[in-house]
Parts: sequence; structure tokens; C-alpha cells
Amino acid sequence: MNALTPLLTLGNVGLIALGAIVALVIFALLVFLLRFFGLWIQAMVSGAKVSFGSLVGMWFRKVNPRIIVLSRIQAVKAGLNISSDQLETHYLARGNVPRVVNALIAADRAKIELAWDTACAIDLAGRDILDAVQTSVNPKVIDCPHSGQSRATIDAVAQDGIQLRARARVTVRANLARLIGGATEETIIARVGEGIVTTIGSATSHKAVLENPDKISKVVLSKGLDAGTAFEILSIDIADIDVGENIGAKLQSDQAEADKHRFQAEAEKRRAMAVAQEQEHNADVAKNRALVVLAEAEVPKAMADAFRSGNMGIMDYYRMKNIQADTSMRDSIADPDDKPPS
Repeated sequence: MNALTPLLTLGNVGLIALGAIVALVIFALLVFLLRFFGLWIQAMVSGAKVSFGSLVGMWFRKVNPRIIVLSRIQAVKAGLNISSDQLETHYLARGNVPRVVNALIAADRAKIELAWDTACAIDLAGRDILDAVQTSVNPKVIDCPHSGQSRATIDAVAQDGIQLRARARVTVRANLARLIGGATEETIIARVGEGIVTTIGSATSHKAVLENPDKISKVVLSKGLDAGTAFEILSIDIADIDVGENIGAKLQSDQAEADKHRFQAEAEKRRAMAVAQEQEHNADVAKNRALVVLAEAEVPKAMADAFRSGNMGIMDYYRMKNIQADTSMRDSIADPDDKPPS
């Protein structure tokens, strides 16, 4: 009996340790289950049943069960039949489940047809589905140009050369059918600005535009600028229009200044050509004078040869000198400014 006592003591210790381990496991399991019990009870009493196994599976799939349960309760209370599997699928696709549910509830209250798959696709495309639904119910106003742009007005020039500076306000409503793949507000602003510039540019006078600014709205609105966008343009209103600079006169002044510089350049070119031609003529004159000097240098030689050969007498020489003197006298009488040759 004494020999068996240590064995019994060791057995009791082992049983106690095993019991403690089992108790800890059971306690951990109860804590784990109680973590989802409140959500399960909340869903059940709200009429939006979610199985306990689904809640545990969400935890293993890294899905926040609270978001799924609360979103399903919200949908069921609003009269929408959205299963927890649908909510969990969109959550796993990194979608914003509460915002999609709120958008569907808002669309249902506003009698706007919006399917769950369409709402999920819009949300996963990066668009704010709730804002889109609210915009389709309550149209929004877009400033053109946008307040964040560098220019505060849309500047255009009428055919009479006067610049007009306009600001417009565009009322749009979201088109849910074209929200996926449709152009954004920036496209609307750019198209409206282009339409305003074109309309003012086609006006014969800026006075006609100032008298009837609503013509701009009608012409721009008739062009169907919302095609291919996520919005439907309801109205385009000219908020303000002012007279700017006289662009036509400024352009004419700049053109006249440019023409003056061009004519001055052409005149300078002609002057330079004339100076160059004069220098060429002076060179030709100097060349001819050199030839004359060379020719005159040959005259004494020829006269000496004539004297030696007897072809010219002394009287012939004096007679030639008299003729030269007479010619020089006549030239001085005809042109007194010319000096007699030395």
C-alpha cells in the first residue's frame, strides 16, 4: 500500500493537469463562440438570420462579421433581400459594403432601378455609388470653369475682335446606366467651355452676345455635350459675362508693328545693296582711271617715236597743244565749277 501511494499521487496530478487543459480549451472555445453569439442573436431578432457557422467561417476567411451582419440587418429592415453570401463576396473583392447597401436603400426609396450587381460593379470601378445615387435624385451644380482651375473665366473673342469673359453653371444629374466607363465632371467642364468659346466666336458682334446671353446656353445645350459621360446635363446657365480687351485692335497693332519692322528690314537691305553697288562702281571708276593713266603714259612714248621716225614735226606738236588748250577753255566756260586741268 505504501508502494502504491506515489503512483496514485502521480496519477491524480496527471488527471488534474489534463482536466485543467480541457477546461482551458473549453473556456477558450466558449470565449471564441461568445464572440459571435451576440451578432448571431442580433441578426436573428432583427429578422436577418445569419447562421452561426457562417459567422465562424467569416472569421476564418478574414471577413469582418460585424460589417456583414449590420449591413444585412440594414438591408432587410429596408425591404431589400441581400444575402450574407453576396455581402461577403463584395467584401472579399475589397468593396465598400456599407456604402453599397446605403446606395441601394437610397435608390429604392427614390424609385430608381439599381441592381445589386450593378451597384457592386460601380463601387469596384472606383466610383462613389452613394454620391451617384444622391446626384441622380438631387442634381448638382458644376461651376465652369472649375474653382480649382487657374483661370476664373472662359475667354472668347467675337468676330468684331472684342473679348468676352464668361462664367457658367452647369446643372447635371448622374446617369447610373452610364456611370461605368462614363466620363467625369472634368469632361463636362471642358465640353461646356469649348461650346461657349465656339458660340461667342461665331457671333458677329459682342453686343449681340451681351444682349442675349441665353443664346449661348441654348446653342451649347443643343449640342448634346453629355454624350459618353456619366451625367445628364439639365441646364447651362451663364452666371456672368464681361467685356475684356479689344483683341482685334491689339492684333492689328501688333501686325502693323511687325509690318513696320519688315519694311525697315527691306529698306535696310536695299540701302546696303545700293552702298555695295556704289562701292562696285567706285572700284570700276578707279580701275578705268588706272587704265586711262596707263594709256596717257603711252602717249609721250608714241610722240617720241613719232619725232624720231619723222612722222610728226614740231609744228604739229604745237598745233596739238593749241587744240588741247582750246578744248580745256571751252570746257571751263561750259562748266565753271570744274577746275582747269593742271
